[in-house]
Amino acid sequence: MKKAIISRALMGFPAGIAIGQCISLLVSAILGQGTFEACMPSFVTAMGSELAAVALQTLLCGVLGAASAASSVVWAADWSLLKRTIVSFLLLTLSMLPVAYVTDWMEHTVKGFLLYFAVFTLIFALIWLCQYLAWKRRIKRLNEKVRSL
Repeated sequence: MKKAIISRALMGFPAGIAIGQCISLLVSAILGQGTFEACMPSFVTAMGSELAAVALQTLLCGVLGAASAASSVVWAADWSLLKRTIVSFLLLTLSMLPVAYVTDWMEHTVKGFLLYFAVFTLIFALIWLCQYLAWKRRIKRLNEKVRSL
């Protein structure tokens, strides 16, 4: 299991960086008014330079990718679906929320935290539901093939 966690984390690190870059491009295309906004302006100010802010955000996106990929081993555990869902949600939350706070992806208020947490929870639930339905469909097809033998 340790080998799987390390292997997935190593693959997840560059994936996290790539996803972070794509999100920066998407947000800039929507909100940047023709400019590329690599980081939140408040984060750039807090870091003292755009280079420092982008470097730290890139590193943290890699960490998020590694944590997300490594936590996927939870789904291979011999636990109930509820337990795997809760553990996965907690692991992702414990990695995502501190990074979002540090990089100013959320307002540093109770309202900002609750709003970010609500959006995060909604995205997690939507991804979980899509995966659940896809696996349910695959299992149904496999069962149909077994019955037809």
